Amino acid sequence: MARYIGSVCRICRRENLKLFLKGDRCYSDKCAFDRRGYAPGQHGQRRRGKMSDYGIQLREKQKVKRMYGLSENQFRLFFVKADRKKGITGSNLLISFERRLDNVVYRFGFVNSRAQGRHFTKHGHFQVNGKTVDIPSYQVKAGDVITVCDKSQNVKFIEDALEAVARREIPQWIELEKDNKKGFIKALPVREDITMPIQEQLIVELYSK
Repeated sequence: MARYIGSVCRICRRENLKLFLKGDRCYSDKCAFDRRGYAPGQHGQRRRGKMSDYGIQLREKQKVKRMYGLSENQFRLFFVKADRKKGITGSNLLISFERRLDNVVYRFGFVNSRAQGRHFTKHGHFQVNGKTVDIPSYQVKAGDVITVCDKSQNVKFIEDALEAVARREIPQWIELEKDNKKGFIKALPVREDITMPIQEQLIVELYSK
């Protein structure tokens, strides 16, 4: 499956929003978005032209897709499932992204970014209810217990990420036992728990055409 392997800082600059794709660096003065808050490329500093309605919708979809590190096919599949569920399609979509295991371990602070969460999950560093799960898209449920595997308890990347977790606010729907490298899913997330500026209705309009 194709993955973007270029500079992730360019993504934040393209979307004109800090997406925290590079972990702890995003909180430092080395953050490229803070230093060069304009679009990448030769003409990036030119005034942004007025976009069409389609362009606005597309940029919103691209922003969310890149924030959660999904491919186009994955994103569309999540949308189809969200549209089939009861409730508001846009909210269902964002909540399903939040429930992904690679996002959850990032929210707990076991890793510095969702990309790192996807990588570590694939290599079997985390357990759900005592069983190793190596599927980044695994959907957690209320009552699940997420732990770092015994073999990974002393992995430096995980220890360093937990030391920096204070910089990120842990959502109310989860609870972290930092010393035990254990997290609890207290309840499923709701739309209000997602604080990034996202207009999910634009995504719904895009896919409804």
